[in-house]
Amino acid sequence: MEKVFTILCPTDFSECSLNAIEYAARIGEKYEGRLVLFHVLNREDYLKLSPHDESGRYQEEFVKEKLKNLQKTVLLESLPKGLVDCDIAQMEGKIVNGTLEYAQNISADLIVIGTEGINELRENIIGSRTSRIVEQSEIDVLVIPRKVFFKKPRKLVYASDYMEEDKLAIQKVTELASFFDSEIDIVHISNSQKAIDKSLHLTMVEEIQPFVRYEKTNYVLKSYRDDLALGLENYLQVAKGDMLVTLSKKKSFFDQIFSKNLSKKMSYFLNKPLWVIKGF
Repeated sequence: MEKVFTILCPTDFSECSLNAIEYAARIGEKYEGRLVLFHVLNREDYLKLSPHDESGRYQEEFVKEKLKNLQKTVLLESLPKGLVDCDIAQMEGKIVNGTLEYAQNISADLIVIGTEGINELRENIIGSRTSRIVEQSEIDVLVIPRKVFFKKPRKLVYASDYMEEDKLAIQKVTELASFFDSEIDIVHISNSQKAIDKSLHLTMVEEIQPFVRYEKTNYVLKSYRDDLALGLENYLQVAKGDMLVTLSKKKSFFDQIFSKNLSKKMSYFLNKPLWVIKGF
């Protein structure tokens, strides 16, 4: 029996998590997949809000009712469009560990999660829980910014650093792009304008093209003297990209621009969904 593409979407019922659910449902429709809406009950956080409900009974009832309402809405809207099923689940524990553990348990193919938004002090721009899930997950993660509502992606921008794994990762990207008839820009950002960069780029194009059976693909080399992440952000804006895609591997482009301070670097892309590919 063929495995059904499974998307896990953690929710805390906030605005940003609702945006993530919409993205998850729309993508699930295209993959003819299964969506699981998931909530982690954090007893410590809840007791601060409701100190008299020590047993947590009212919290569990509240969460279950919320999840059922979301499930009903998703099934009503997305089942006719291709989604196979929408399930709900909840567990008690730590949000990051609970999410990653449950994703493994259900053999999820993708985690779709909303950012926690920009707080008033701007100290934690993307939200530590989201960034820790991105760092620690072995499963692909799609991060949806708080103020980004679903629209059909016109262009996906894949950030390449000439890794051998790009050949496999780009096949995932072309599959998603084909569902929405999107363009793909495979872009490398360099901090120099040396001839060797152009030569490497041409070599990369020659090597990767046999693995890309998708006509609407462009190969781009851009130089940017300052921070590579800022260069990528600049390219996203100029090229009107709708989603940034990057491969998370040691010595990859993702590793270069995100590893030192993930939350800060990811904040550059808070106005675009970020798909971090973790495996194949």
